[in-house]
Amino acid sequence: QVQLVESGGGLVQPGGSLRLSCAASGTILTINAMGWYRQAPGKQRELVAHITMVGRTSYADSVAGRFTISRDIAKNTVYLQMNSLKPEDTAVYYCNADITVWGGKGSNYWGQGTQVTISS
Repeated sequence: QVQLVESGGGLVQPGGSLRLSCAASGTILTINAMGWYRQAPGKQRELVAHITMVGRTSYADSVAGRFTISRDIAKNTVYLQMNSLKPEDTAVYYCNADITVWGGKGSNYWGQGTQVTISS
């Protein structure tokens, strides 16, 4: 019923910038919240940034001041602007959303992930 598709990942030099996007599609009634998670090899998946549909945001301490999360409600899309990138930011980044579908209940959905690599 719902699909999340991430895009914008790639290889960037330290200090560079990258913008990720995540578009939701399907029988969506309401998107209650969206967020970005990341997972590096051998590490636990961690929350990077979160945004409610009224615009309240939160960030992991490791990215606060460098990353910015935003959303376009009309397009069912969330973005992650990443600046001053460090090698420690290298990971697979996943989009996550809490969505209520037509005729159903609120549920949690995950995108397929997009690779972000910070290297010289």
